[in-house]
Parts: sequence; C-alpha cells; structure tokens
Amino acid sequence: MTVAIDFGTSNTVVARINSETKETEIIKLVEIAQKNPNIPPVIPSLVYVNNAKEDDVIIGQKVRDRGLDYKGNERFFYNFKRGIGSEIQGFLPVLDGVRVSFEKIGEWFLNSIISQLGEIDSLILTVPVDSFEKYRQWLTQVCKKWQVERVKIIDEPTAAALGYGRVEVGDGLILVMDFGGGTLDFSLVKLDWGVSRKNQGFILKWGDKLLGKNSSQKTKLARVIAKAGTNLGGCDIDNWIVDYFQQQQGIVKSSLTTRLAERLKIKLSSETEAQEVYFNDETLETYDLRLNRATFGKILRNNQFFERLSALMENVLQQAKANGIEKEAIDTVLLVGGSVQIPAVREWLQKYFPEEKIKCEHPFDAIARGALKLEQQLEVRDFLYHSYGIRYWNKRKNAHDWHIIIPKGQPIPMTEARELILGASTPNQPSIELIVGELAGDETATEVYFDGERLVTRSIERGTKVVQPLNDREDGKTIAKLEPPGNPGQDRIRVLFRVDENKRLRITVEDLLTERILLENVVVAELR
Repeated sequence: MTVAIDFGTSNTVVARINSETKETEIIKLVEIAQKNPNIPPVIPSLVYVNNAKEDDVIIGQKVRDRGLDYKGNERFFYNFKRGIGSEIQGFLPVLDGVRVSFEKIGEWFLNSIISQLGEIDSLILTVPVDSFEKYRQWLTQVCKKWQVERVKIIDEPTAAALGYGRVEVGDGLILVMDFGGGTLDFSLVKLDWGVSRKNQGFILKWGDKLLGKNSSQKTKLARVIAKAGTNLGGCDIDNWIVDYFQQQQGIVKSSLTTRLAERLKIKLSSETEAQEVYFNDETLETYDLRLNRATFGKILRNNQFFERLSALMENVLQQAKANGIEKEAIDTVLLVGGSVQIPAVREWLQKYFPEEKIKCEHPFDAIARGALKLEQQLEVRDFLYHSYGIRYWNKRKNAHDWHIIIPKGQPIPMTEARELILGASTPNQPSIELIVGELAGDETATEVYFDGERLVTRSIERGTKVVQPLNDREDGKTIAKLEPPGNPGQDRIRVLFRVDENKRLRITVEDLLTERILLENVVVAELR
C-alpha cells in the first residue's frame, strides 16, 4: 500500500492510492478522526500521555471525545509540531520519570497513526517550506523505525499544486498559498502534465541504495519556480484572539480559552459575528466572548498580520521575476489549509490577483492527495530554500560567523561542486574540523517560545542571522585526519561540496600534501 501523511500543526491527513481504482482517497481512521461531515476525516494533531515510560498515548479526536484537551495539565500537548527541531525557550515536563520532548511527542503521534494503517510499501511525507533540516532529519529518523521500504519527502505547497489535479487547473503556472495551523507557505510551480523525458523517479531507500529505473515514457513535470514560508499559522491567530479578550475582559490564557478562540475564528468565516461563553471553574465567573469581523480585522492588523503576508508574497514575486515571470503570467492561485477560509485573507489576496484566478475547493486534503502523485510518473525539480555555509572565527567581530558555500536558490541536483581550500591554524595540527550550518534569510527569522502553557512564535529583528548547525557533534565535525600533522601557512586540504538528487549534502576531501582522498562523496547532512 502507498500512503501519504500530511502531518499538520492543527490537523493531520492520511491518504492512499486505492489498489483497485488507482485513485487517491482519504483514509478515515474512525477512532481518531474528526466526524464533521463538511470536511474530510482529518485527525486533530493532539496527544495526551497516559504513561510516558510505556509509550502509552491517546491521540486525535479521541483526546477531545474524552475531554482531555480541557484539563490544561502537563500531559496534554497541542501545536507540538512547531516545537520539533526548534530551540525552545522554556521547559517541558518530566512524566513518569521520562523527560518529554516535542520530538518524542511527535514520534508517539505518528507511531499511533502508522500502527493503524497496516502494511505500507511506500510512504510520502510532507514538510513546510521553511522547515529546517533538524526537523527533516527528525522525520527521517522516525521513519527508519517503521517497516516501510520506500520513503519520500515533498514540500507541502508543492504537493498541494499536484493535488488539485490536471482537470481543475491544467498545465501552467500555479501559485499555492498553504496557510495551516502552524505555518504559512507560498510556492510557485510550473506544471507540465505530458512531456516526454527521462523520469529520474528515484525513491529513497534506507541506506545508500536507490530504487527506480529511468524511463523514456511520457511523465509529469513539476518545476518549483519560487517559494517562501514562515512560522505563522492559525494557532497564532487563536493566541491573538485570546490576548485580545485577556486585555478586554481579563480571561486567562489556557488551552480551553485558546479552543474557544479557534471556534470564534471558524464561525467568522461564515458569519459576521460570533459568540462563545467561557466559565472559569476556579473563580466561578462567566464571560461572554463576542467578536465581529471588524474587530477581528483590527486584531490581525495590530499583530502586523497583513504586513507579514505581503512580505512573503513580494518575496515570491521577486523570485518569479528573477526567473522572467511576471505576476500576470500566473494562471491559478490555489488556497490550502484551514486558515485560508478567513475572509480577510481572501480580501488581501485579491489585491494581487483577480477573484476568478483564486480557487479553494480542496483546502484540507490537497496536500496529502498531491503527495501521492510522486508515485505516478512524476518528476519534481526543486531548489534549496536555505543557504548552507561553514563556521569560522571572525577576527573583526571577535566571534564565530558563517561563510556561505551553497547559496539559497541553488537548483538540485548540483551539476558542479563548490570548492573550498583549508589549511591548519596551529602547529602540528592532527585534524581539521568543519561545522556545516543551515542559514535562514531575514525574511524567515522567527523563534518559538513558551507564553505560559502556550507555544507561540515571534519574529526576530531583521539582520539577525538564524543558523542551525548540521554536524556539530563529536563524531561528525572532523572531516580530515592529517598525517603528517599540518602547520599554518600552507594549503592542506581541498573540500568539494555538492547536493545530490535526494537533497543530501555530500563532501569529498583531498589531502593536498599527500595527494590522498580522505573522504569521497560522503553524506554530511540530509537536506531533505
């Protein structure tokens, strides 16, 4: 069975290819999926830990059905996806003698879903555009524990462009706005559904083995032209609504009031005014929470919401222009994710594109369905979203800094390697270490932190360099053992960097003194 999982901050969707009809379909996991007839059977991304020592958890709708999401205690987790791979300011609890991490919570959540799916031959997972490699590496490590032969990963908005299908959008330039619970992503994709070319079709298999044969038959091509993303989602809007009522009426910030804020937001997608009632069981006070669209719009403006949307859109349009594509050439704008149903978002988008170009027929399931297209004679051509560099000591700043080796925007796979010459810095130096890092641009700089029991994000001041080291560990940063030892003033090693077709950063290291190859085509980091 071929399965795709769109693991979301608020909701998760699981899809498969029907073995008989060969069509994509959403898998309904009855016990843990929502029962709302108006939307696909999505799984709420919720976890309640019964026993951490025994990996005993309750997930999805079952958490809500049992009322465990209202208790506000340390065993209940929501919005945990955005904490995976991030440097969190705050702390997580010790449960049953086990120090709990967001990575562990995410693993328990996905393990619970996989355990209900039966035998899986091929699995496709989706990730946000702006996700760092630590998140992708975590996802890869989790997958290795499952009995799955083949695994692929694809950006969420790119998958969404494929999920709408040829009948609905046809060939051409498709701009996807993916606005979910935790992230906001844009991706401009050029679709060509019937070209004759060699399909690379490589499938990642654990280890270094690749499966798939080249084929000259007609295939589908999806070329990513531009993309941009940030840590901004519907859960942030929920928090802003809670903050508003806390300032206006003095309600407490909790998982319960956040849930009520989410309900108000959802109601305002179809109504001009919404109401919820909050009862504080500690003070025995009742609060009438009312919100209309005008006040909601003011809340969004006060939190620079539209400025952040516009910054991302301009980023994408500038990338497109650099590739010779003007805004008017974009054929269709596809909206994906629950948060795109906010009327103010549609109104903002119409400042850029005419209403007839904007489609929102599959906001919840397009990503999972589109990811499955990777199994159907599809080739995706992409580029690196973040830059990659090496750490060095900046004498002028008297601090460590980063030198970019592979800039963002680099098409992959790389046809030519990037070269770096290094020498020893101390007499009789026995080895050379090199720390490789992933550098985010200013426009994507955010940090994740705790506000009480809420996990929220905030923008970092522009000019702040956000870097995540990829190999900063004892067994990973030494790239050359020098025999004989090296001395300052002499070029000693040549390092060649390249990114392969599976988005893995590889290096080859040559000792210039002995003319020996010390490392050859070794994977330093999984970039996808």
